[in-house]
Amino acid sequence: MSDGLVVNAEDRSRNVLQRRTFLKLGMVSGLSAAGALVLGFSLPLRAGEADNPDASDVIEGDANETPRAGVFAPDAFVQIGTDGKVTLVMPKVEMGQGVYTSIPMLIAEELEVSLDSVALEHAPPDAALFTDPLLRGQITGGSTSIRYAWEPMRKAGAVARTILIQAAAQQWNVDPTACRAENGRVIHTSTGRTASYGALVEAASKLPAPQTVHLKDRKQFSIVGKPARRLDSPVKVNGQAVFGIDVHMPGMRYAVIVNCPVFGGSPAKVDSSVALTVQGVDQVVIVDNAVAVIGKHTWAARRGAAALKITWNEGAGAGVSMDQIVSDLVLAAKRQGAVARKDGDVQRAFGRAKTKFDVVYRQPFLAHAPMEPVNCTVHVTDSHCEIWVGTQVPTRAVDIASKMSGVPAARITLHNHLLGGGFGRRLEPDMVGQAVKVGRQVAGPVKVFWTREEDIQHDMFRPYYYDVISAGLDDDGKPIAWSHRIVGSSIVARFRPATFINGVDPDAVSVAAQLPYDLPNQLIEYVRQEPRNVPTAFWRGVGSTRGTFVVESFVDELAAQAHVDPLVYRKNLLTGQPRARQVLDVAATRAGWGSPLAPGRGRGICVMHAFGTYVSMVVEASVDMNGEVDIHRVVCAVDCGMTVNPDTIEAQIQGGAIFGITAALWGEITISNGRVEQSNFNDYRILRFHETPPIDVHIVTSSEAPGGIGETGTAALAPALCNAIYAASNIRIRTLPVGNQLREV
Repeated sequence: MSDGLVVNAEDRSRNVLQRRTFLKLGMVSGLSAAGALVLGFSLPLRAGEADNPDASDVIEGDANETPRAGVFAPDAFVQIGTDGKVTLVMPKVEMGQGVYTSIPMLIAEELEVSLDSVALEHAPPDAALFTDPLLRGQITGGSTSIRYAWEPMRKAGAVARTILIQAAAQQWNVDPTACRAENGRVIHTSTGRTASYGALVEAASKLPAPQTVHLKDRKQFSIVGKPARRLDSPVKVNGQAVFGIDVHMPGMRYAVIVNCPVFGGSPAKVDSSVALTVQGVDQVVIVDNAVAVIGKHTWAARRGAAALKITWNEGAGAGVSMDQIVSDLVLAAKRQGAVARKDGDVQRAFGRAKTKFDVVYRQPFLAHAPMEPVNCTVHVTDSHCEIWVGTQVPTRAVDIASKMSGVPAARITLHNHLLGGGFGRRLEPDMVGQAVKVGRQVAGPVKVFWTREEDIQHDMFRPYYYDVISAGLDDDGKPIAWSHRIVGSSIVARFRPATFINGVDPDAVSVAAQLPYDLPNQLIEYVRQEPRNVPTAFWRGVGSTRGTFVVESFVDELAAQAHVDPLVYRKNLLTGQPRARQVLDVAATRAGWGSPLAPGRGRGICVMHAFGTYVSMVVEASVDMNGEVDIHRVVCAVDCGMTVNPDTIEAQIQGGAIFGITAALWGEITISNGRVEQSNFNDYRILRFHETPPIDVHIVTSSEAPGGIGETGTAALAPALCNAIYAASNIRIRTLPVGNQLREV
């Protein structure tokens, strides 16, 4: 590769596909009616869902709008106007992870323009053009944005740069190699003659696409790898940014949803007489599992909803309790599971082991609880459906809207907006389907939104997981046999059935089935056990979060059994894993591992390989006499391969760690009589500002292909914290959240 990238085994086949497809499909260029050079080409690594109109010059508009004449719109395209302005169609949605800055950085680097000269248009729902092969759909999630964009977006900029240089060289009758691009201009090096990109648009549009392009060596980077301020920050600070919940349309009504408190239930009898007397309330709408009060403003709709008298048909879910759900998991754990990985002869190895160590870990249901509750604005007519929403899955949103409205997908327009937090919740389009069902009964546009209570109690939850894990240890305390049975709901079987193969959910066994440790004899099994009527979905870090907690907690327990320092124990198991060992060393050194601590304090460590990234985290914590945990410091070393924007990496690790602290200490959804018992942040607690520890992030320089970063901080936090609690208090945390277990001690 021209830039000297070292592609790891995980990414090698993917990058071969990129190169072959790029060369095979080539590129189409042309001049639009608006006087813009349109460079279109197929990018095999595309994921998408983003078109969110902001009132800013960074986010220009909505690709759902009628395209300018002559615009070629394949998987991805770059447009350069006669004013020299560069426009990038953005296939990923922005939910705080920084892709509206980092992906334009890739284009700007190779195109030789300043970052602030790149504007965005937002990709429409189109799986044929914007599918991310890592996620197998037009989806934002799974920490894939930079992984898919790294080569294709740089090639996009390089192709445009090459054509513009050729256009200038032809005008000057010189060899293209005698010219260079710099700051949005082509320069003839020997004479100093220059031409702006805008002035070259017409000539460039007539040239064929190059068969090959040269990508810059990393040593030549002036943008990529350097800190860059977020391009979307100003409009978020000054209030111009438009999130889904901010949408306002002329004549719009507001709908407050009251869902059946029991999963699977429905309205049996609705007395809306009092609600309809509330000033500003227009109507009451009944849908499958809910009642919606429609008002002229939010306050009217909320007051009307509070005045409803509803008798619910609670159905079979009314008697469901946590005891039943956990009992089901315990029984399921006794069954043999589907094999996710089998190396060596596990049973024979257990027979040779000096000691055997068995542990059970439990992790609760979790809500997503983003700052922006679920909402969706729709305008439904007999012939058309228009949607304004923040979603991670635009094509799925269109599909469910078509199904619920009867309007063909071709006549559905979706406007995607900035997300006020996603964490996997907006991978589900249920709010769109419900809004469309309401909108069918309302004349004109209607904004359907859930209160915080509805959002938490009717979320689609991170599954409750029950893990049985065993190790057989030799004379030195090293595991020579390893058995791990994972029991829980299968999100993949519902979300993407084609990938649920031979009874194995690839997400549920993530990390657990791809450990970096030297374990010659291991058996990883998965047992699917669906909770009674409780809907489950992906939650930030997906299977890597649950898997890392179990594995890294267990490894710490094995180190204690062997009377070996946890850092040393891990390094001894990481033969042939230099990247994992390096992040361990960096995190430990930066955290002062082994240095004296104040009485009552302890340090915990973990290491993880997930999303193509290596992470090690050290947490320093203490536990007081009341069982309250105080986290004093978090140190993280991360090797995510080549970096694009180090500021984004630091911010994502910090945000992920905060999210992980919240979940580890207090996160728990419980069910009683078929109802979620938590309702708001008073009983579904989140970390406060004054409780947030310093979080130091250290990026390890690497020439490997980029890995994902958005979920790694969350996935690594819980085991490091729980290991720190053990070091401080001699209490092992095997059931989350931490607070519950400490109160029981």
